[in-house]
Amino acid sequence: MMKLYQKILAGFMILLILLLAGSNAYALFGSKFKTLKPKDGNVYIPINEVNDGKAHYFKTKSDDGTLVDFFLVQSTDGVIRAAIDSCDVCYRSGKGYVQDGNVMVCTNCGRRFATDRINEVKGGCNPAPLMRVVDGDNLVISMQDINTNAWYCKYK
Repeated sequence: MMKLYQKILAGFMILLILLLAGSNAYALFGSKFKTLKPKDGNVYIPINEVNDGKAHYFKTKSDDGTLVDFFLVQSTDGVIRAAIDSCDVCYRSGKGYVQDGNVMVCTNCGRRFATDRINEVKGGCNPAPLMRVVDGDNLVISMQDINTNAWYCKYK
């Protein structure tokens, strides 16, 4: 009887460890993208959530149903930049960019792009720019611009 109890307890402990490991793995490796729902033909992002110099990743659904991934990052000059998480060259890989200090790095080819050049330089392996405006306490991106750039994300 004692051995059966020990086996049940051991099985329970293994199950508990697997559950904890799974939830920690999702926390570490789960989606870095916050989902935004359009309102009145735009997506709105509170400026106070993205003005810290760190890359912030978002996704929204285009009119054709494509999930469009993009990021915002405040550059060293204080401007909040916006770009599709892809470029003209590497979009098929679906890998996007990660931040390394004041640069965004393409996780497919390794090219590095200064944050203060995002939205200024386009084409090639540069992050595909998104037009944005400041409206009060929000950064606003038009769904028309999201829809125009959805093709970058069809391979993700």
